Amino acid sequence: MVDLDIDRNGNALVVRLQGEIDLCAAEALRPRLDKEIERQKAKHLVFNLRGVDFIDSSGIGFILGRYKRVKALGGKVALAGPTRSVHRIIELSGMYKLMEGYANEVEALRALEGGKTG
Repeated sequence: MVDLDIDRNGNALVVRLQGEIDLCAAEALRPRLDKEIERQKAKHLVFNLRGVDFIDSSGIGFILGRYKRVKALGGKVALAGPTRSVHRIIELSGMYKLMEGYANEVEALRALEGGKTG
Protein backbone atom coordinates (compact mmCIF):
# COMPACT_ATOMS: atom_id res chain seq x y z
CA MET A 1 0.00 0.00 0.00
CA VAL A 2 1.34 3.41 -0.95
CA ASP A 3 0.12 6.97 -0.43
CA LEU A 4 0.68 9.72 -3.00
CA ASP A 5 0.73 13.45 -2.32
CA ILE A 6 1.42 15.90 -5.16
CA ASP A 7 2.23 19.61 -4.81
CA ARG A 8 3.26 22.26 -7.30
CA ASN A 9 6.39 24.23 -6.40
CA GLY A 10 7.37 26.73 -9.09
CA ASN A 11 8.15 24.79 -12.28
CA ALA A 12 8.30 21.49 -10.40
CA LEU A 13 5.79 18.91 -9.33
CA VAL A 14 6.74 17.41 -5.97
CA VAL A 15 5.61 13.80 -5.59
CA ARG A 16 5.67 12.58 -1.99
CA LEU A 17 5.36 8.82 -1.67
CA GLN A 18 4.71 6.84 1.52
CA GLY A 19 4.80 3.07 1.90
CA GLU A 20 5.87 0.33 -0.50
CA ILE A 21 6.24 0.80 -4.25
CA ASP A 22 5.67 -2.64 -5.73
CA LEU A 23 3.84 -3.87 -8.84
CA CYS A 24 0.38 -3.23 -7.43
CA ALA A 25 1.28 0.27 -6.19
CA ALA A 26 3.09 1.19 -9.42
CA GLU A 27 0.06 0.23 -11.52
CA ALA A 28 -2.18 2.38 -9.31
CA LEU A 29 0.22 5.35 -9.22
CA ARG A 30 1.07 5.50 -12.93
CA PRO A 31 -2.24 6.89 -14.29
CA ARG A 32 -2.71 9.25 -11.33
CA LEU A 33 0.71 10.84 -11.70
CA ASP A 34 0.60 10.96 -15.51
CA LYS A 35 -2.74 12.77 -15.31
CA GLU A 36 -1.31 15.27 -12.81
CA ILE A 37 1.82 15.89 -14.92
CA GLU A 38 -0.43 16.65 -17.89
CA ARG A 39 -2.87 18.78 -15.90
CA GLN A 40 -0.26 20.84 -14.03
CA LYS A 41 2.06 21.31 -17.05
CA ALA A 42 5.04 21.16 -14.70
CA LYS A 43 8.49 21.12 -16.27
CA HIS A 44 10.34 19.22 -13.54
CA LEU A 45 9.55 16.38 -11.17
CA VAL A 46 10.86 15.70 -7.65
CA PHE A 47 10.22 12.30 -6.10
CA ASN A 48 10.36 12.68 -2.32
CA LEU A 49 11.16 9.12 -1.21
CA ARG A 50 11.64 9.78 2.51
CA GLY A 51 8.52 7.79 3.41
CA VAL A 52 9.17 4.84 1.08
CA ASP A 53 9.96 1.64 3.00
CA PHE A 54 10.41 -0.63 0.01
CA ILE A 55 10.80 -0.36 -3.76
CA ASP A 56 11.10 -3.19 -6.28
CA SER A 57 11.74 -3.30 -10.02
CA SER A 58 8.15 -2.22 -10.72
CA GLY A 59 8.70 0.88 -8.60
CA ILE A 60 11.96 1.60 -10.40
CA GLY A 61 10.12 1.20 -13.70
CA PHE A 62 7.40 3.57 -12.52
CA ILE A 63 9.97 6.29 -11.73
CA LEU A 64 11.89 5.66 -14.97
CA GLY A 65 8.70 5.95 -17.02
CA ARG A 66 7.95 9.36 -15.49
CA TYR A 67 11.60 10.34 -16.06
CA LYS A 68 11.32 9.54 -19.79
CA ARG A 69 8.07 11.47 -20.04
CA VAL A 70 9.42 14.61 -18.31
CA LYS A 71 12.79 14.41 -20.10
CA ALA A 72 10.99 14.28 -23.48
CA LEU A 73 9.33 17.59 -22.56
CA GLY A 74 12.70 19.17 -21.70
CA GLY A 75 12.38 18.75 -17.95
CA LYS A 76 14.43 17.07 -15.25
CA VAL A 77 13.74 14.61 -12.45
CA ALA A 78 15.33 14.55 -9.01
CA LEU A 79 15.14 11.98 -6.22
CA ALA A 80 15.00 13.30 -2.66
CA GLY A 81 15.56 11.77 0.76
CA PRO A 82 15.50 8.03 0.14
CA THR A 83 15.99 5.75 3.13
CA ARG A 84 19.24 3.79 3.22
CA SER A 85 17.64 0.61 1.80
CA VAL A 86 15.77 2.47 -0.98
CA HIS A 87 18.92 4.47 -1.80
CA ARG A 88 20.84 1.20 -2.21
CA ILE A 89 18.25 -0.24 -4.62
CA ILE A 90 18.22 2.99 -6.65
CA GLU A 91 22.01 2.96 -6.73
CA LEU A 92 22.14 -0.67 -7.88
CA SER A 93 19.54 0.01 -10.59
CA GLY A 94 21.74 2.73 -12.10
CA MET A 95 19.06 5.42 -11.80
CA TYR A 96 21.51 7.90 -10.29
CA LYS A 97 23.22 7.96 -13.69
CA LEU A 98 20.01 9.46 -15.14
CA MET A 99 18.75 11.64 -12.32
CA GLU A 100 20.37 13.29 -9.34
CA GLY A 101 19.73 12.29 -5.74
CA TYR A 102 19.46 14.83 -2.93
CA ALA A 103 19.30 14.63 0.85
CA ASN A 104 15.89 16.32 0.92
CA GLU A 105 13.16 17.98 -1.10
CA VAL A 106 14.44 21.53 -0.51
CA GLU A 107 17.88 20.70 -1.96
CA ALA A 108 16.29 18.97 -4.94
CA LEU A 109 14.04 21.95 -5.71
CA ARG A 110 16.93 24.38 -5.34
CA ALA A 111 19.05 22.34 -7.77
CA LEU A 112 16.24 22.13 -10.34
CA GLU A 113 15.67 25.88 -10.19
CA GLY A 114 19.40 26.42 -10.72
CA GLY A 115 19.51 23.87 -13.54
CA LYS A 116 22.14 21.75 -11.81
CA THR A 117 20.64 18.28 -12.32
CA GLY A 118 21.39 15.80 -15.08
